[in-house]
Amino acid sequence: MHLLITGGAGYIGSAAVEIMREQGYEITIFDDCSTGHADTVPIGLRFIEGSLLDRGALVRALNGVDAVIHFAGKSLVGESVEKPQLYKSVNVGGTTNLLDEMRKQNIKKIVFSSSAATYGEPADMPILESAQTNPTNPYGATKLIVDQMISMEAKVHGLAAASLRYFNVAGALETKNGWLRERHNPETHLIPNVLRATINNPVKIFGTDWPTPDGTCIRDYVHVVDLIDAHISALKTLKDGVHEIYNLGSEDGYSVREVIAAANAAVGKEIPTIDAPRRLGDPAVLIADISKARRGLNWSPTRDINTMVTDALASFG
Repeated sequence: MHLLITGGAGYIGSAAVEIMREQGYEITIFDDCSTGHADTVPIGLRFIEGSLLDRGALVRALNGVDAVIHFAGKSLVGESVEKPQLYKSVNVGGTTNLLDEMRKQNIKKIVFSSSAATYGEPADMPILESAQTNPTNPYGATKLIVDQMISMEAKVHGLAAASLRYFNVAGALETKNGWLRERHNPETHLIPNVLRATINNPVKIFGTDWPTPDGTCIRDYVHVVDLIDAHISALKTLKDGVHEIYNLGSEDGYSVREVIAAANAAVGKEIPTIDAPRRLGDPAVLIADISKARRGLNWSPTRDINTMVTDALASFG
């Protein structure tokens, strides 16, 4: 099967390229390298550097493709608040172009990297796929719009589709050419920031009086390799005219202090931290219910927070 992996030079996309290539899939990579890195592209693979907003580039990228794994898009919550039109243009407009060109070329399969940000701040935990969607930022709103577009494409044109919703991806993938890891600028994710903390730049713990066992926020994490395994399982279970939505996560979540404790163990010393006030709008707990993924994809995470942290640390070199 020939796959187009959009965003295939990014953190998650490059891991998908490596794992899927090892499993025998033919791969075309499509990325504008605005946040991805061309140096992750394996030698010999077909790589088209282009934007979802460039119809001509999309036409070339989709030529001969059987299915699409769609990671490409803008993904920073804070930036989406500052630049909502950019997120609407790239995430919604770009995916509109992708779906249009897939239809023209009769490509009927897609797995979309969605987000648990589509739910906003649900009252009930863990979050079910049936929970009300009420995103609290433009990033989450654009992911929800794309999910809705895909549902309509499945209903009207017979697209076979799956959307995978998750919160935080962590860890790294070791390959024969080195590690594929997080290389964001700016880096907003907790684990790499914890591992890079210093006395002069300690990790801020935003609130220590939350209604959780250790007083810090609990969030869902999933190892990047487990995440790609879920995408492969979703690809294998696609059905014509059906759009399935699956939550992915760690089942129970991890608190900020648990993440820091795992990092302390990995580096062999205590990482500098500083207590800070709660951030406005932060919920105490965000965890996704993954029972549907266990049933429908035969998937559950196999790598815990300790593996995520130790892999991330090893990838720093």
